Amino acid sequence: MRLFGIFLLTACLGGCGGAVEPGSFPHQQGRYAGIGIYGAGDMWQRLVAASRPQYAVAATLRDDEVVIVVVDSRTGEVRQCGNLTGYCIGSNPWAGPLGREQALPVSVTEHLADVERARNRQNEAAAAELDTAVNAATNESQPARR
Repeated sequence: MRLFGIFLLTACLGGCGGAVEPGSFPHQQGRYAGIGIYGAGDMWQRLVAASRPQYAVAATLRDDEVVIVVVDSRTGEVRQCGNLTGYCIGSNPWAGPLGREQALPVSVTEHLADVERARNRQNEAAAAELDTAVNAATNESQPARR
């Protein structure tokens, strides 16, 4: 029985010949390879977009929920594109199909440190307001001592 288990294990592992050799690349179906899908953070919404939507109902950068990142396997260009706007920025020092305002580094309306500072100030103000309201409610609900 033990010999049969070893034989079965050897047969199963022998069929795992899918290792990629160093320096070789697995077969891909198209020109663009996915790098990943990431949440469209605060900074994505603050990009200074080259053009505004032509129609009022068109998605804006604030509507993008995720950013899809791909690499062009022929040129090495990396593009980050919003899922609803289709707006893309890219990084490729050897090509120029993207507009000047789309090449990295991009212009932003606010820097992340400024956004986080403002958010912290808002949170602190909200917490202080809540503390004041809780203290006022606590003082009103206690009967006066005699």
